Amino acid sequence: MNSIVTQRFINCHNKLRKEQRVKSSRQFAMQLEYLPQSLSEILKNRRDVTIELIRKAVEVYKMNPVYLFSGEGPFFMKEDDHKNFKVLTIVTDSQNDERIVHVPIPAQAGYASESGDPTFVQELPTYTLPDYKYKVGTHRSFDVSGDSMEPTLFEGDKVVCSYLEPTLWENSLKDSYVYVFVTKGDVLVKRVQNKIRDEKCVTLISDNAYYEPYDVKITEVVEIWYVRAKISPFLPSPSNVKTIIKGEMDELRKTIQNQSKVIESLYKTIETLVNK
Repeated sequence: MNSIVTQRFINCHNKLRKEQRVKSSRQFAMQLEYLPQSLSEILKNRRDVTIELIRKAVEVYKMNPVYLFSGEGPFFMKEDDHKNFKVLTIVTDSQNDERIVHVPIPAQAGYASESGDPTFVQELPTYTLPDYKYKVGTHRSFDVSGDSMEPTLFEGDKVVCSYLEPTLWENSLKDSYVYVFVTKGDVLVKRVQNKIRDEKCVTLISDNAYYEPYDVKITEVVEIWYVRAKISPFLPSPSNVKTIIKGEMDELRKTIQNQSKVIESLYKTIETLVNK
């Protein structure tokens, strides 16, 4: 019995034949530099498709790797999808289980420009989480910088994300959800308005109303990660919070009192000058 990936590969082959994009299975095999006899064994469910054959099929016939490995999306990529297709670097442990790669703030500028460099990614810190949902698929976590996403996310928080394949961006990017956008020069944590289909861009929205929304062309986006969870620093106990707030209020009260004295003194000086 062949694997589900092999069956999806056969589905793509059969669609090419049905649409007459290839004249025969032999021509299909020759275009992939693969023995027709070996392909015949795959099509007869006697052999599984190899990773190298899948790689060639993605390159030559634009088979959609997302469909092949997950069953989601169309059989084949569009031209723009194929141009932007990239192999994502992952890190595994000794049991070949994938680990979560963490991208801290100091590394984010480098990650934006070097995310395709396996050496750079493999040198980043990695870890695992016990929840099963983080054992399936590829995940990254990113440090949150700045205050643009307050009060939802604060500087120092970490967001744990799952990878969104480029072929799914147009249809799967959900309005008002939070994503990490890796552009050619930056790593951005924002809510989104998906305008890819009509305007070939996305609008990035901050939760902090001080920051205005802005558009980013989809051609500038390298990776998109869906935020699934956040990890926040431990907060002080409620009693300590009250103490901290009381101290800050006392300081504010003193500042206002001092400013009032300065203003009062200024008025007296002005009054004296006017009377003279």
